[in-house]
Amino acid sequence: MIQATFTDRAVMAELVAKMLWEIKAVHFNAAQPYKFASGMASPVYIDCRKLLSFPRVRSTVMDFAASVVLREAGFEQFDCVAGGETAGIPFAALLADRLSLPMIYVRKQPKGHGRNAQIEGNMPEGSRVLVIEDLTTAGGSMFKFIDAVRAAGGVVDHGIALFYYGIFDEGALRFADGKVKLHYIATWRDVLAVAKALKLFDENTLSEVEAFLDAPLAWSGRNGGISSL
Repeated sequence: MIQATFTDRAVMAELVAKMLWEIKAVHFNAAQPYKFASGMASPVYIDCRKLLSFPRVRSTVMDFAASVVLREAGFEQFDCVAGGETAGIPFAALLADRLSLPMIYVRKQPKGHGRNAQIEGNMPEGSRVLVIEDLTTAGGSMFKFIDAVRAAGGVVDHGIALFYYGIFDEGALRFADGKVKLHYIATWRDVLAVAKALKLFDENTLSEVEAFLDAPLAWSGRNGGISSL
């Protein structure tokens, strides 16, 4: 049974940002930047997996995710929901339940034994698949799963991330070139807006985070990280 709550889009983004702060899933530290595997230096960090440990927060976020999908994609546009290994799997199960759809999951690589499967679950040829991840930076990891679903005969026109960085031009281009409409609930801009409104940090930290969001690679280069991708 579909249980989506049709809340205003901006309200959903603000509430998710507040929940992420409340459960300490997001962090700002301009003085000691986080270093990512890519070599980028960043004053912001997020761990969306923490959502799973807070049932009331988790339930609300998944209601919002269902609402976003139904409003932006439609009610009868999908045959199943796919989660990518590993973070996307529990969220795929939760969203599939909300949307009354079957759920599958996608391995990062084929198993290498048995059926050598990369897609686990039942996905008939031509199935319209909604791919979900907990977060996406510029779409790279999501497209690994999208490409696997397409190679197995599925049709992917839509993806959803609970959280989208929303600061890299490469991300928008990748989804446009890949012919996938990305849906999401909140971004770093929403998280920063809540931090400002609640005065969670000093002005310098907030200014540095805003500078990073405006020009992430330039900020990274000035703070010991890479300056180009």
